[in-house]
Amino acid sequence: MSTGIELVRPPALHAAVPYAYAAVTDPGRMVFTAGACPLDAEGAVVAVGDVAGQTRQVMANLVTALEAAGAGPGDVLKTTVYVATADRADLHTAWEVVRAAFGEHDAPSTLVGVTVLGYPDQLVEVEAVAVRDSWNEPAPPHDGDTATG
Repeated sequence: MSTGIELVRPPALHAAVPYAYAAVTDPGRMVFTAGACPLDAEGAVVAVGDVAGQTRQVMANLVTALEAAGAGPGDVLKTTVYVATADRADLHTAWEVVRAAFGEHDAPSTLVGVTVLGYPDQLVEVEAVAVRDSWNEPAPPHDGDTATG
């Protein structure tokens, strides 16, 4: 029996995490990612102590998860950015990297300072909600009537 949910586990990302990296709903348009972590392919936290370096890895991993689910950064509806810090400068540093990764696509986002994240030495995590194939829908049928109501 199908649940209408496709769990996505990209082979390019570390396989020993206890969750899928993204989920796609039936009929297959909504994409919900797990929080992307600053892990390399072997599961090690990268750039220990470096908020910007970890955020770059997080964004690379997020893009990999989105692409494996059939979406990309331009399909993101919302992100949540978590930074383990009490220093607003660290929040700003992480945010600048996230914004640069999305370019002109400035979807809504929430930036949150937290006390701790899941992996030892982890400083940053980003989760996203996206819509795959969001701009490829056919136009609705047109009956020739120009009146609106």
